[in-house]
Amino acid sequence: MRLGVLDVGSNTVHLLVVDAHQGARPLPAFSHKAELKLAAHLEDGDKLSAEGEGLLRAFVEEALQIAEDKGVENLVAFATSAVRDASNGEEVLDRIRERSQVDIKVLSGADEAKLTFLAVRRWFGWSSGRLLVVDIGGGSLEIASGIDEDPDVAISLPLGAGRLTRDWFTSDPPSADEARKLRRHVRAEIARHVGEVVRYGAPDHAVATSKTFKQLARIAGAAPSSEGPFIRRTLRHEALTEWTDQLAKITPAERCDLPGVSERRAGQLPAGAIVADAAMDLFGLDQLEVCPWALREGVILRRLDKITT
Repeated sequence: MRLGVLDVGSNTVHLLVVDAHQGARPLPAFSHKAELKLAAHLEDGDKLSAEGEGLLRAFVEEALQIAEDKGVENLVAFATSAVRDASNGEEVLDRIRERSQVDIKVLSGADEAKLTFLAVRRWFGWSSGRLLVVDIGGGSLEIASGIDEDPDVAISLPLGAGRLTRDWFTSDPPSADEARKLRRHVRAEIARHVGEVVRYGAPDHAVATSKTFKQLARIAGAAPSSEGPFIRRTLRHEALTEWTDQLAKITPAERCDLPGVSERRAGQLPAGAIVADAAMDLFGLDQLEVCPWALREGVILRRLDKITT
């Protein structure tokens, strides 16, 4: 079966087309994405602007045509924190649904964490034992831990790299005072939830997903994406701590000169590093292994499970 997944994220809206069937890993067939930065189109703090709605509607219509051209049989669409946080998010999606017949479901933060956890479990398998999965998105941070395919605990916090950059920094690079205040805020927020996670036991395997972690690992020496998804990539906390300080002191242009850093993500990388550093420190993680699968793959796997049953 050829499936399409439309992922409406805080930074990027992404259509991924995959070939999949029961018992086999989904194989990417086509990818189309645009950086709409929907979270930056929130007016009065929490209302998605008419411009943001127009950009999203245009992308959905374009994605529908692409999906048809590529022979997609089943399309699943979902939205994460930017639309979830918008006071008019459901109204916007209703208008898009009426016009395009695409039903975009808003995922809760906990569902994001659970589906990302499912993807990581399927990628690494049962031999990983108890998994701890950390994911930094544009609008939120997800943390999940468990020994099965459904985690024992799944937490979502408003600590996404894009959100924190917009809310806490007034310049780039940020001032030392702004970076310090954000560091204090992030650590306090994560620390409130550490007990919920660790009471189930220490992880046998700690894993990171998301573009933020991939870029941080690449900066710290991990293999480039050109070497394929099966190369083991890790991020050591010791290296991350050093880079967290440096990233907040250099310009966006200087960050773009670092390996693996894209221009569109360079601005939010200092905040992302502060979150990653805090999570590794508070959970006592010496290193994280980067998983190539994340939320989109989790959504695909869950849809396949439902179709085949």
